[in-house]
Amino acid sequence: MILTIAHKEFRSLFTTPSTWLILGALQFIFAWFFLARMDAFLQVQTQLAQLLNPPGATQSVAAPLLGTVAFILMMLVPVFTMRLVAEERRNQTLVLLMAAPITSLEIILGKFLGLLLFLSLIIAACLIMLLTLALGTHLDLGLLLTNAVGLFLLTACYTALGLYFSTLTTQPIVAATSTLAALFGLWLIDVASTSGSVALKALSPTLHFQSFNSGLLLGKDIAYFLLFSAICLLLAIRRLNNTRVYG
Repeated sequence: MILTIAHKEFRSLFTTPSTWLILGALQFIFAWFFLARMDAFLQVQTQLAQLLNPPGATQSVAAPLLGTVAFILMMLVPVFTMRLVAEERRNQTLVLLMAAPITSLEIILGKFLGLLLFLSLIIAACLIMLLTLALGTHLDLGLLLTNAVGLFLLTACYTALGLYFSTLTTQPIVAATSTLAALFGLWLIDVASTSGSVALKALSPTLHFQSFNSGLLLGKDIAYFLLFSAICLLLAIRRLNNTRVYG
């Protein structure tokens, strides 16, 4: 049943014109940043040639671009998560879904996986664009793979948080605003915290993604993303269970 709900959510995303508009705009933005980074990299080729161990195209073009993609996803995910539960509750279709012989766990995980699969396609499209660099230079596939894993885990984290906020209200706009405010606050923790606030900075997802962006695959960062996502999903399931009990 989880896969059925996930498939339904995934297909429903492609039935709205706004989704195609967003996808087109994203590809234009990614391509613009990609070409801008490529131009900057080519302009410093003479200086880089004088270095003993100069950074390659993966480090100079791909990694910064994927860091930008991570920031864009922070603003994009709330647009998609806001409708997962809040819109169904507003349209009175959530009642029908909850009346079916399926658990709150199946509903939440189905919606989570459906949207995560869709967002993974956006990440994959960006990675395919970066793979074109292999036509003219050597690519560090390890760094690209690490960034892909980090982006996927970061997106899962954002999706789980947005899904939880979507269960709290009947207004999709409120859900999107709340999710964006929470994500922006977590981002500010990383940006504005001093070097002494190590414990506080550890709460920020962007801090943990920086390790992946640098090519480091650390167990503590993977554990953080998995734990963060699991907590948000459990809160969403509990909220949906309360709706079943109290209406």
